[in-house]
Amino acid sequence: MADPSLVGPVRMPDSTVTPLGSLLRRLLIAFGALTATALIVYFGRDGYVDNNSDAPITLADAFYYATVSVSTTGYGDIVPVTDLARLLTTIFVTPLRLIFLITFVGTTVELLTERSRQSFRIDRWRSRVRNHTIVVGYGTKGRAAVDTLLGDEATTDDIVVVDTDRAQLDAASALGLVTVTGNATRSSVLRIAGVAQASALVVATNRDDTAVLVTLTARELAPNLRIVASVRESENVHLLRQSGANSVVVSAETAGRLLGAATTSPNVVEVVEDLLTPDAGFAISEREVEPSEVGGSPRHLVDIVLAVVRGDDLLRVDSAAVDTLEPGDRLLYVRKASLPDED
Repeated sequence: MADPSLVGPVRMPDSTVTPLGSLLRRLLIAFGALTATALIVYFGRDGYVDNNSDAPITLADAFYYATVSVSTTGYGDIVPVTDLARLLTTIFVTPLRLIFLITFVGTTVELLTERSRQSFRIDRWRSRVRNHTIVVGYGTKGRAAVDTLLGDEATTDDIVVVDTDRAQLDAASALGLVTVTGNATRSSVLRIAGVAQASALVVATNRDDTAVLVTLTARELAPNLRIVASVRESENVHLLRQSGANSVVVSAETAGRLLGAATTSPNVVEVVEDLLTPDAGFAISEREVEPSEVGGSPRHLVDIVLAVVRGDDLLRVDSAAVDTLEPGDRLLYVRKASLPDED
């Protein structure tokens, strides 16, 4: 049974048809029904009588009859008198009248049924969503995180955006993402976003204290959830880690380092940007060590290996501990990304 209380906080992606396009389509359908009715009357005009005139039914009379007929006004001045005309009215004109009426009241019906339709779609989404990524905050950092996820083989069905800003949520919805309106520091909002079934949470808020509260709330609800958080100041990193964040990115310092490097080595910045862009050039990726690679050195592989993940430890490639690869190791390496025009 769909839960109507979720309609409002949760918003499913909208249709790609614009309101103007929908209106024009309905007008064309209505005009088509009116024209079809008029043509039926005109070509069968011998079976119709105008009670106010002895003249034969003209095309204008046919459109007049079609107008008052499909709108159910029915003045009774032009009426079918033969059995054939009445049969045509029953078989063709009556369905066209219904199409005309349904088209014009469609907007009202759609508004009345939209809440039920959204409730059904939300209920179906909640029953199916698994191993998705929740992005809290859809500002500059949140959008960049979503772009990276989408460029790294994720789909729009795998991402849920949580924010309180309607403009940001509209932008996310336009991209085809499911959005949840609300403050992510509240457990009820994260539950609606499906935090218990999620595989990762990206905290991209604008305030460090908010990031801490979101992380604490999420960790309490989902002990095994991978949480990646962004903070503005490095002095707050330990607070995020104590709150349960698996990874913490210091946005201010990272940007500052890139700015400093750009003054003396601008090419370094371009390479770093290239590595962080998964859909073109080169990108940093992670994979499991292959059986044929076990026992060898990561420095001798065809891939450019940057680090080895062994258990919960991240070891740089120059560490003596990873001179010999072991089963279960994971490699962080540089891979060639697909170009935008490639299949």
